[in-house]
Amino acid sequence: MLVGVPKEIKNQESRVGLTPASVKELTLRGHPVLVERNAGAAIGLTDAMYEASGATIVATAGEIFERAEMIVKVKEPQPQECAMLREGQILYTYLHLAPDPAQTRALVESGAVCIAYETITGQNGGLPLLAPMSEVAGRMAVQAGAAHLEKSKGGMGLLLGGVPGVAPGHVAIIGAGVVGTNALQIAVGMGARVTVLDKSVDRLRQLDLVFGNRVQTMYSNAHTIEEAVLGADLVIGGVLVPGAAAPKLVTRQMVAKMKQGAVVVDVAIDQGGCFETSHATTHEQPTFVVDGVVHYCVANMPGAVARTSTFALNNATIGHALALADKGWKKALQANPHLRNGLNVCLGQVTYEAVARDLGYDYVPADTILA
Repeated sequence: MLVGVPKEIKNQESRVGLTPASVKELTLRGHPVLVERNAGAAIGLTDAMYEASGATIVATAGEIFERAEMIVKVKEPQPQECAMLREGQILYTYLHLAPDPAQTRALVESGAVCIAYETITGQNGGLPLLAPMSEVAGRMAVQAGAAHLEKSKGGMGLLLGGVPGVAPGHVAIIGAGVVGTNALQIAVGMGARVTVLDKSVDRLRQLDLVFGNRVQTMYSNAHTIEEAVLGADLVIGGVLVPGAAAPKLVTRQMVAKMKQGAVVVDVAIDQGGCFETSHATTHEQPTFVVDGVVHYCVANMPGAVARTSTFALNNATIGHALALADKGWKKALQANPHLRNGLNVCLGQVTYEAVARDLGYDYVPADTILA
């Protein structure tokens, strides 16, 4: 199978779909790989390194989309990329369709086979292709929040970890999944006072066993969320409903009552965000202020540490990429129900139930198409 890797074109996005090591895995199995010129140059992955791994360097994304049978990316295709997709072509990348009706419509109209990293499941549960970027984003959320608590960045002028004789800042983390747990680790390490909220008492019990009295765990409901948010200097939103739009757990009224100069970091912004006041921002302009509260809502946070993120992502994605290339998409999806869960749009049909429900499409189960 001819595999293509275009250069990412989203704002300040330097990650790349395949590393040279991943390219070598494909070429050793007889799959030719096209890589757009300088696709990985920004993170030290040179064209020479790709050529040494067996890739062919091409000048433009247009040539890759025209020739390749499978496109491997990182971020969702931008409008000009959607326009280049063709019927039956495999698109293997993050999609986050539920809050993005324009992209969904473009993918439906393309007739492409669109497999989303974020809805592929794992044998032991969870979302293994989303997990590495959630780990990065969770850890980044605390350092981004701590930086924007500085007065020069619009915050209240608070050092998150405090100093002897001065109390540390209070971090509230909504969601104790991969994002929340990684945020928790960094916040505790920085010396902050931390409250973590989740609906799973079993998960809270696990965190209590690990962190003990260094964190406060609370069952998540409207009352406890408001209590935690109003008392916090930094609030991190890390909730996820797989494939669906994120629930709006922090209301506009709550934000209006927060401390002046407090910071919120909405890691769920890829799925629409869990704060009513959130809208997506970029690394160029990462924040905005609502009612005196600084909002950091960068939709591709791991892109700021693109080299680390690229290698972490490839560790998770290359196995399924090899299966798709070796077997073709139909046989690969038939053979692996976890990979099949990644099929969001296929041949003009929406095949992921949460996306169809949120955006008003008829839901066509993947099994129907694969039968």
